[in-house]
Amino acid sequence: MIRTFDMFIETEVPENEEIISLTDFSGIITYANDTFAEISGYSTDELIGKPHNIIRHPDMPKSAFEELWNSVKNGKEWQGFVKNLRNDGGYYWVFARVSAVYKNGKTVAYKSVRESISRERKIEMQNIYDTLRNKEENQSRIVVYVDNSKLDEIKKLEE
Repeated sequence: MIRTFDMFIETEVPENEEIISLTDFSGIITYANDTFAEISGYSTDELIGKPHNIIRHPDMPKSAFEELWNSVKNGKEWQGFVKNLRNDGGYYWVFARVSAVYKNGKTVAYKSVRESISRERKIEMQNIYDTLRNKEENQSRIVVYVDNSKLDEIKKLEE
């Protein structure tokens, strides 16, 4: 359970910037541009060699990433809206295009190019992803205030 205010802080992706990364076939980051580092709150050195899902936000339904991997492994480009987790617990939304990188006709890596999206699209996608997580994973996103005397009980439920 995330218990900090930072989880509510959104970082806006500038309209004129693209976030670019490359991964190997296992999803390990092999390249990250400076924009990726800046927006995610990591340094490029912290990103290289880490699984790309280091930035997976808990609001994202697993089915979105299953669809992504099925597409790219079959040589198709995947496009979709993604809510990512920043290093500081905040988040940012992007429109992502993920595809294979070819050399001499053979797939050698995967490339992701991400860009900003509108506020309206973020709201629409948050509602869609909340519905999918509820349906597919039997989980709901909530924010609740509780009496501190009950907090220990809630923490035990997490374990």
